[in-house]
Amino acid sequence: MTKLGYQIPNFTYPDTTPDRLFPTIVGQAVEAEESGFDTVLVMDHFYQLPILGAPDEPMIECYTLLSALAQHTSTVRLSSLVTGNTYRNPTLLAKTVTALDLVSGGRGQLGIGAGWFELEHDSLGYEFGTFTDRFEKLEEALQIVLGMLAGTAPSLDGKWYRVSEALNVPAPLSKIPVMIGGGGEKKTLRMVAQYADESNLICPVEDIPRKLDALAEHCERLGRNRSEITVSLQTSACIAPTHDQAVAEFEDYLQRNPAAEVRRASTIVGDPDEVGAHFTDLLATGVDGVTVNAPANGHVHGRVSLLGRTLAPLVG
Repeated sequence: MTKLGYQIPNFTYPDTTPDRLFPTIVGQAVEAEESGFDTVLVMDHFYQLPILGAPDEPMIECYTLLSALAQHTSTVRLSSLVTGNTYRNPTLLAKTVTALDLVSGGRGQLGIGAGWFELEHDSLGYEFGTFTDRFEKLEEALQIVLGMLAGTAPSLDGKWYRVSEALNVPAPLSKIPVMIGGGGEKKTLRMVAQYADESNLICPVEDIPRKLDALAEHCERLGRNRSEITVSLQTSACIAPTHDQAVAEFEDYLQRNPAAEVRRASTIVGDPDEVGAHFTDLLATGVDGVTVNAPANGHVHGRVSLLGRTLAPLVG
């Protein structure tokens, strides 16, 4: 499971022509693999998120991209962070993740969440529904997808989905780990305890102990061993060989992308010693690992490698 994941959240890179876009993405994935990251992840969105840019900035469909990255890597697991359940019928999702596993030689991973980006749904014709609707759909989808991945040919006559002996042939090469993203203490973490192998938290650092306590309580109530679940924390960083370089690269990013100003306080910026110290503190909160993105300078050759070499020794 994910102890050190590198997420690629954006595809707007300065001075990068369309024909160089995919090679730039590949470069990040290869650097991640070679420097100690165990997982490479991409967002499952069709419009760029408000905290990262404008809706009309480039976004690449995640499973096509992950399958392509599988051909340029050999050891890292490959996953969305995370699949919006509302975008795909669960039987299609099970087949898609299985295909990713097959073409990657057994490195597929399922990251999934309830979906939240209303503009994207409304613009592209996906039903958004209520908060309750989306979580009901997610729970039904998990029952279908997990059954298909396990080869049990599930049937379900649910409120939102109906399937009858849903086959998934060929099967995945091995058990596909399941990550549920989000930090909701009543619904999301209960589903983690019931269905998942990993929880990917998005929350302030000071909230982590409460989230971990909530997950442990759900596990105890459901009879699940809490130690079976890996908990990772979603983070952002901008690292460079020197403090001044890191600050300059982050400020350049904010200048060309003012929407990202809201990320200033939550992004860890600095040289390897500074970044390493911040992540040491984060890991001391009780999480098992981190997922980290670098939208400001991940496209700069060598930056992902530097990040991996800095963080890999911390997660063991």
